[in-house]
Amino acid sequence: MLETVKYLIGAAGPSGFGSKTTAEQVTSHCPDLHSITAIITGATSGIGAETARVLAKRGARLVLPARSMKAAEDTKARILSEFPDSEIIVMALDLSSLHSVRKFAAQFQSFKLPLNLLINNAGKFSHGHAISEDGIEMTFATNYLGHFLLTKLLLKNMIETAEKSGVQGRIVNVSSSIHSWFSGDPISYLSLINKNKSDYYNGTRAYALSKLANVLHTKELAQRLQQLNANVTVNCMHPGIVRTRLTRDREGLVTDLVFFLASKLLKTIPQAAATTCYVAIHPRLENISGKYFSDCNEISTSKLGFNSTEAARLWSISEIMVAQKIQTVHSQG
Repeated sequence: MLETVKYLIGAAGPSGFGSKTTAEQVTSHCPDLHSITAIITGATSGIGAETARVLAKRGARLVLPARSMKAAEDTKARILSEFPDSEIIVMALDLSSLHSVRKFAAQFQSFKLPLNLLINNAGKFSHGHAISEDGIEMTFATNYLGHFLLTKLLLKNMIETAEKSGVQGRIVNVSSSIHSWFSGDPISYLSLINKNKSDYYNGTRAYALSKLANVLHTKELAQRLQQLNANVTVNCMHPGIVRTRLTRDREGLVTDLVFFLASKLLKTIPQAAATTCYVAIHPRLENISGKYFSDCNEISTSKLGFNSTEAARLWSISEIMVAQKIQTVHSQG
């Protein structure tokens, strides 16, 4: 009850920030970002767009990958209209396609740019069952596996940038509190929903699985970065549920009351982007890795999300899924 009250009033936690803090507020005293290059997936709308806007305001060079180049160009134009000196590169990327991820990474590397920040923000929720071109359930492919491969391919760039610049690199995985809704064996459920016309598919459970995978990826990658003695950290976070225009079929006092109470639990987009920006650039998180944040403060994951064995298991399965696709492509060639 006390935690709910703190959330509703936006009471600050140990970080000095809370649920009502905005992305601009959380970055207001952060170092200048003119020497920083950031890749932000899913930056054409919502939380990703606000994250991009605020980092541009602080001086960062932005690389904005998107499935829709028009949407990316529109985002770029909006940011430039507010901050004309911003340097923004838009590139094509479909995270549900491993081929597209590899193509993006190769193209980015051809630019010979540094890479300080990788914000894995893009995500989707699918009510209907769909399979990617790589044979992976679409929500898992987009929310997790595409980001797993993207991070893997760009990790060397980040490590080298940190070594040359002396500035610690940061990877941010945008997860969700919904990761805690998943129970059972993640790999077994994934194998079931990877089948065409799966009778086992449930949109909410598939989304929860993908967000749990983001948490487990963070845990395992943090350990591997530590073993490499790399000056790069990785953390994940829950942005909160964003306030949108609510619709309803019925009017009435009870319905109005329910929607009023629900609205108090939702965030504006600037508030929802605050934790992403906090984890990405705030000095307080120097050398902090493998943690989970909400409302700009560290919190605990679900029991399953804290499981090191499951994290290592998922990593191994992810490597196999990526490698199998490569072998398929090679055999067809």
